[in-house]
Amino acid sequence: MLDQTEEQTGLMEEIEESEEQKHHHVKTTEKTHSQTERVSLLRRDQKSFTCTQCGKSLSSKKSLKKHTRIHTGEKPFTCDQCGNSFTQSSTLKNHMRIHTGNKSNTCDQCGKSFTQSTSLKNHMRIHTGEKPFTCDQCGKSFTVSTTLKNHMRIHTREKPFKCDQCGKSFTQSATLKMHRRIHTGEKLHECDQCGKTFSCASNLRSHLKVHSKEKPHSCFCVERVFHICRV
Repeated sequence: MLDQTEEQTGLMEEIEESEEQKHHHVKTTEKTHSQTERVSLLRRDQKSFTCTQCGKSLSSKKSLKKHTRIHTGEKPFTCDQCGNSFTQSSTLKNHMRIHTGNKSNTCDQCGKSFTQSTSLKNHMRIHTGEKPFTCDQCGKSFTVSTTLKNHMRIHTREKPFKCDQCGKSFTQSATLKMHRRIHTGEKLHECDQCGKTFSCASNLRSHLKVHSKEKPHSCFCVERVFHICRV
């Protein structure tokens, strides 16, 4: 009779332990689900700032403000040494090293120096031939990620840089910068032979062929050659 009572007591303890484990499991599962939901909501909140120009989502209002400068061309941070302007204060800080002469990152292959270690790292790939950033659309490779990012716009046809004067859009900020000179009339590139000025360097290079007598553009029909210069 005693053995039977002990057996029943043991059985009851096992049942209670099992129930406790189940209860603990339910609590743990609920807690895990609750944590997952909180993380999910947090991530959603973190990416609630969306650019109206390109649809990119940013984690904060401050980040969105910085990002929109890509589209507007706004550069509020100006160098007091040379007048160059930048979209971010950190870029201006790095730029200032040009004037202070602080170039502590030197290439051991060619002796070229850089203000930032990342610039040296990217430069070294010229010597090693390393191109770690590959386009998954066409297989073309690049030495830096920014070049790949610009290249991808060929495939996506994204043109995030818009001219505020005429509305024309471009894949790269540098192209927009050159385009704006059409509106401003600014011509920075001057021919040292005749003094003629051009809005971009490529037009000046084409023009210089006039002075060098180089005529690379041949007409196969009449065997004549011409200079081509975009003005």
